[in-house]
Amino acid sequence: MSQLNKDISDCMNDGSGSSNESSASGKDGEGTSYLVHEVAQMTKLRSSPHENLSGVFPGRMKLPASTLRMLVGRECNYSGRGKFSAADGCHVLSRYLPTKGPWIVDRMGSRAYVSQFSDDGSLFVAGFQGSHIRIYDVEKDWKIKKDISARNLRWTITDTSLSPDRQYLVYASMSPIIHIVNAGSATTESVANVTEVHYGLNFSSDNDGDEFGIFSIKFSTDGRELVSGTSDSSICVYDLGADKLSLRIPAHLSDVNTVCFADESGHLIYSGSDDSFCKVWDRRCFVSKGQPAGILMGHLEGITFINSRGDGRYLISNGKDQTTKLWDIRKMSSNAVNMGLGDDEWDYRWMDYPKYARNLRHSHDQSLATYQGHSVLRTLVRCYFSPSYSTGQKYIYTGSSDASVYIYDLVSGEQVAKLDHHEAPVRDCSWHPMYPMLISSSWDGDIVKWEFPGNGQPPAPPPTRRLGGSRIRGLYYM
Repeated sequence: MSQLNKDISDCMNDGSGSSNESSASGKDGEGTSYLVHEVAQMTKLRSSPHENLSGVFPGRMKLPASTLRMLVGRECNYSGRGKFSAADGCHVLSRYLPTKGPWIVDRMGSRAYVSQFSDDGSLFVAGFQGSHIRIYDVEKDWKIKKDISARNLRWTITDTSLSPDRQYLVYASMSPIIHIVNAGSATTESVANVTEVHYGLNFSSDNDGDEFGIFSIKFSTDGRELVSGTSDSSICVYDLGADKLSLRIPAHLSDVNTVCFADESGHLIYSGSDDSFCKVWDRRCFVSKGQPAGILMGHLEGITFINSRGDGRYLISNGKDQTTKLWDIRKMSSNAVNMGLGDDEWDYRWMDYPKYARNLRHSHDQSLATYQGHSVLRTLVRCYFSPSYSTGQKYIYTGSSDASVYIYDLVSGEQVAKLDHHEAPVRDCSWHPMYPMLISSSWDGDIVKWEFPGNGQPPAPPPTRRLGGSRIRGLYYM
């Protein structure tokens, strides 16, 4: 359930009152330090071992604890539980990062734009610019379960989302029509409206004659709704049971590049836009207020992706200012101050980030932490929390336009790993929810697997070919 500390009755209050309450602990100094300390404590609770399993001698702990020492302690029942707790397991697994490899999963002739594991890790979905989506069966040696040829594609597959029951897949493009495919059917070759029906869901309003594209699409936890972010600055919610658009919010001043539900309740929605703001929307309040529950400021340029921690409180975002930021929505405010670079000519799609801007900071930065080292250029690069089950979400990881994957420690901010193989931007990557395995997908067409300890096979050499014979700068990227 959401932990936003506002009763539903507060929805009837004016904007300034509710915002002041939610951001009271987000002031500079003591409030910010407290929130950062809370993140550190929550991470420690999720990934620290029992003191009797990690002690060098009674009363003294040594971290990280030796895996051998912990196994001996478990067998001798030092903790009194007779088994590892979830935190004990996280402590062991989180030490073994998926950095060995890579090994080729697939190699396509077009750019990979999206790639994600299903919630249980049994399936993996990859979407490509060449009207292609593939669903792989992870547990059957990455056999192709579904080979989908997309319908009415404009420019590229911008996003995909697999339903919680893994029976349906939706895919989006630069069009107001999202298509849904039966991912659980026995048909392997799914050609739109030839071998299978790809049913279209119209995200346009009845009186909306304008064309727009959809950058981001996500299923709700119960699988009954879809939320999307559009190129006409809006957030849309689609009711699948009623087969109609249930909510359309004029949310931002520019493209909404990313949206997601904050938690299992579905009440809160996070959005990120090219206007540089993250916004929090409470659907229980929106009808009466018509405004976001709050705004998070700190990025100097547009936001490419948002990932929720799943607790209705914390989220991370990637920005075109070449940073990833950690947020607590209790620090959000009602007013927005857009700083920007002051350079209207700069375009992340084909220009490098200005050197003078790398040390600039937003004067009203509300983020808890900032992570730097990766590159967010050319395309909408994505970032994520590491899995709760195996790491206690103690890391964040991100693709990068310099063709690498970066892994950072959530609390210290240190870069703990960098995965190099690709020859083109890594737009998306996905960490298996259970195992120390990570998949990266790139514009070079490669889908590759990183894991620990490896599979005994020699790693794949880097690709020797470039798509189209050369890299072309100056084309339209997204």
